[in-house]
Amino acid sequence: MSGREAAQAGPAGAEFDGYQPPAGEPDEGIQHSLFGEILDWMLAPLLLLWPMSIAITYLVAKTIANQPFDHALEDSVTVLAQQVREVDGKLVKRLPGSARDILRADDVDSVYFQIADADGGHVDGDRDLPRPQDDDNIRAGAVRFRNDSMHGTPVRVAYSYIELDGRGLPDAGMALVQVAETLEKRGNLANAIIKGVILPQFIVLPVVLALVWFALARGLSPLAQLQERIRARRSDDLSPIDSKQVPEEISPLVRSLNEMLGRLSLSIDMQKRFIADAAHQMKTPLAGMRMQSELALRQTDSGEIHRSLEQLAKSSQAATRLVNQLLALARAENQPQAGTALLPIALAELARNGVRDWVPSSFNQRIDLGFEPPLEQVDIAGDPTMLREMLSNLIDNALRYTPAGGSVTVRVRADAEHAILEVEDTGPGIPAAERPHVFERFYRILGSNVEGSGLGLAIVREIAQQHGAEVDVYNNPRAPQAKLPGCLFRLSFPLLPAAPATESDPVHYG
Repeated sequence: MSGREAAQAGPAGAEFDGYQPPAGEPDEGIQHSLFGEILDWMLAPLLLLWPMSIAITYLVAKTIANQPFDHALEDSVTVLAQQVREVDGKLVKRLPGSARDILRADDVDSVYFQIADADGGHVDGDRDLPRPQDDDNIRAGAVRFRNDSMHGTPVRVAYSYIELDGRGLPDAGMALVQVAETLEKRGNLANAIIKGVILPQFIVLPVVLALVWFALARGLSPLAQLQERIRARRSDDLSPIDSKQVPEEISPLVRSLNEMLGRLSLSIDMQKRFIADAAHQMKTPLAGMRMQSELALRQTDSGEIHRSLEQLAKSSQAATRLVNQLLALARAENQPQAGTALLPIALAELARNGVRDWVPSSFNQRIDLGFEPPLEQVDIAGDPTMLREMLSNLIDNALRYTPAGGSVTVRVRADAEHAILEVEDTGPGIPAAERPHVFERFYRILGSNVEGSGLGLAIVREIAQQHGAEVDVYNNPRAPQAKLPGCLFRLSFPLLPAAPATESDPVHYG
């Protein structure tokens, strides 16, 4: 059985400080304020760095407070070392009692001193003052400092070694002089420095916060002004927003908004034009129905009434077809973009079943309707319902323009990159000058006496674009040259690569 015989054998979709999700859109979380977000990112580091600043200030204050008191201790050790001499092998001090009183004169801290000979024996001062632990690395004349404790109280100690005459051995010829004092004056000075630095910060910090708040409010004010300008617009004003009146950082947002307004304006204009064209096209069948119904009411002859009712039925059929095609075009225009929500489809089987639907109509018009299958399976990605609608409009268009005794052939084949669907007829064809316009809505070729709405090919183009296909119109190269030139509609789809059988195998019909 040939392809033609096989085909004929079967049956016939703000506020400035937050985002409000549109109706129907799920709210994915709590709204965030841009003002609060920026304020958080500015204040959080500030509040984290403030305690660090206090700690660093305290350490620096202690270092600063140590310096003058360390200098005083160094002077005391130097003066005390100058009073120590070696006489006849013995260490002798020349420190009068008044000098000792001056050395210990301090109203706040306790002061201790100690003089020890080269053998570690006590010469003068406080016996309990600990000796330094760096005896293996001593150098005469240098004043060193260390932190230690005296009777459980922390002290700061300055000490120096004195090289005695006639005693050259470093481990036995060095006398030790050290002076220590408690740390109360140092702590008081450090606290005074900290208070002088930290207390002003408690005054400066609120001022800084107020300035940050004011700066943010001032910096974000263009957003509020833009919001007010948009709110002040009329509901039908879709003109672009002047991007020169907003800061540079907001310009990309305004440009994107202008692009959206442009697309919306174009869509509204198309809808208005579509509604106007549809209303104009609906006038003809509705006016005919009204005229025939009024004529039937005035007639008394049953034959005339019957003819009026026949005309009324034809007008009703034309109106029904127009409404159905308007709905089909609306569905096609609201499909998702190409490449989304598309299924693998066996194009040959879809075409074969589409041809079967029109076999009864071809018999009634005495037109030979056939189908030529490909040599191998041809698969594409598409929406089966929309592709069936597209093919139905192509076949309907071919049958309407093909005279009785002619032929209409649906063919599926493939080349290296494309799956090709062709619908050819032996009708009058389409002049080359008219071909760019036949896919426009409600466009009819002048001089054509075939009834139609002018929407069929517009639906074909819309569905083809949704599937990434190209549609072309040619004369039928197989039409008899001595007769009508015929017409060939060719749709080239992206070819779906062959893949191993899986759960996503092409959709089959039959």
